[in-house]
Amino acid sequence: MPVFFITADQVHNGIVTISGPLLDHLCTSLRIRTGEEITLGDEHRRRYVVRVLGVDRRRLRGQVLDELAGPPPANPAISVGQALLKGEKMDWVIQKATELGMISLTPLISSRVIVRPNIARQWSQQERWQRIALEAAQQSERWEWPKILIPCEASDFFKQRLPSPVNLILSERGPWRSITSIPLPSGSNSLIRIAVGPEGGWRQEELAHAIECGFSPVTLGKRILRAETATLAALSVLQSRLGELG
Repeated sequence: MPVFFITADQVHNGIVTISGPLLDHLCTSLRIRTGEEITLGDEHRRRYVVRVLGVDRRRLRGQVLDELAGPPPANPAISVGQALLKGEKMDWVIQKATELGMISLTPLISSRVIVRPNIARQWSQQERWQRIALEAAQQSERWEWPKILIPCEASDFFKQRLPSPVNLILSERGPWRSITSIPLPSGSNSLIRIAVGPEGGWRQEELAHAIECGFSPVTLGKRILRAETATLAALSVLQSRLGELG
């Protein structure tokens, strides 16, 4: 059974209280009953083995049987800037990138994106994407869940000044270095940011602006990959080089 995420303030004196969407999932989908054991995790990388004491329509109460502190991160975190994709492709990228260990994802508005964010719906859309990431993190038994931010202009993402020694932007054409040869930082205090364009790719002025802002263009090789494929291929290469895969 996967790990289910809660917040630390739901644990008090060894008793866990669960309500809301997680309660609905545990009761309706998994049919959790009194006496069963579940595994929970919180935002401080702690896990709890919990025995269900009682459950009804309003809440689930459980007793903490065991508590485990997660290992501290050993490698740099990876943050993704993903140009907005149409249909369910964005959902798919968020789900799979979460499984591959990204720490955050910012949807980007670039000149060639096909879909544009609906301002009236951006908060509900962000909540939906966050829920997809949370469920993927639970299923893959991560120690934490990634943060999905609201969409922003690609130019604003490039200009962000973060403590990130490595900023990468995927570009399918050009005399760029392979993502396999870019020096990577070490240690958990470092951050790698990678920007991935839309189906039609980056415009030259966007790529030039990213370079001006400190991004290094990199390639995944000779093949031209779909945007959603490129994101996951890049994450896989980086995580393998960092020792998180393989």
